[in-house]
Amino acid sequence: MHEGTLIDYKLRLRGLPLRWRTEITAWEPPHRFVDRQIKGPYRTWIHEHRFEAQDGGTLCTDHVQYDMMLGRCMDRLLIRRDVERIFAYRQDRLRTLFSEDGHAAPD
Repeated sequence: MHEGTLIDYKLRLRGLPLRWRTEITAWEPPHRFVDRQIKGPYRTWIHEHRFEAQDGGTLCTDHVQYDMMLGRCMDRLLIRRDVERIFAYRQDRLRTLFSEDGHAAPD
């Protein structure tokens, strides 16, 4: 991966199939990288992934800036919960993948 890499996704959101394309706009291993949506469901989607050594492991931190075409009301009613669910799932998967026994570590 490097700055300028394009990544295409096929996923389902609320049962609807979506195609999503992002571009890596910053690539600074091992500290961070940033992807920006080029095509997808959001008006704006900029996702920064940060990695920092902590307690013998790695702390992964996400910062997402997004905007929907449907406005703030729809964000509060639906979209924010979807984004929170996406990142809760990601957190659980990372814990499972990187735990010693293959099971999610407790909070």
